[in-house]
Amino acid sequence: MKSKLLITCLFLITITTTRLYAQQESFVSEVNYQYLEKLIATAKKNYPEIKLRQAQVNAAKASLTQTKVSWLDAFTASYIYSPRNALNLVNPTIFNGYQLSVSINLGTFFAKPFETKVAKENYNIAQYQQQQYNLNIEANVKRLYYAYLEAQADLRNRARAVTDGEIAVKQLKYSFQKGESTFHDYNEALTSLYNQNSFKVQGELSMLTAKANLEEILGAKLEDVK
Repeated sequence: MKSKLLITCLFLITITTTRLYAQQESFVSEVNYQYLEKLIATAKKNYPEIKLRQAQVNAAKASLTQTKVSWLDAFTASYIYSPRNALNLVNPTIFNGYQLSVSINLGTFFAKPFETKVAKENYNIAQYQQQQYNLNIEANVKRLYYAYLEAQADLRNRARAVTDGEIAVKQLKYSFQKGESTFHDYNEALTSLYNQNSFKVQGELSMLTAKANLEEILGAKLEDVK
């Protein structure tokens, strides 16, 4: 009777300890902030949306430069050549040789400051959008990195629970064969071990999913980021 009570208590202690491990496990101490900065830098280097934002900034800057140069479009220069020895009876002129004239399109001239201002604001907008997306991608990388660490910690808990369950099953099997515990106790231990193995498989899937999500935004494998 004492042996049966001892085995049952041992089984309960094993399961309780497993649950305590699950509650106490923390991944905060595993956060590597230097490595996290490398992950963020990798995402900013590889993620296509980052390249798109930079291209938009470059295009807006080029448009602003073009608008500033296009001030010259309002002016038109031309020249007239009147030979010194020629006599023009239709349009007589008092000047001979080359004559330079400059005309200005007032509509174009007065429109240029507004065009330049619009181009400058578009450039600012592109920069602000790029800055905002940089902040977004930093937050996303951090969130996915923390989720990956959490999944790893959870998987360790589940793996530990399986190990503890296997120990309990072996002990109860041995005591059952000696007639010191009931088949009901042994069967409960087997059921618990089966459940813990199922939880472990779920934990492995969660960990791999978290890793895939992080690698998607990085544009690279975690193993390649050093």
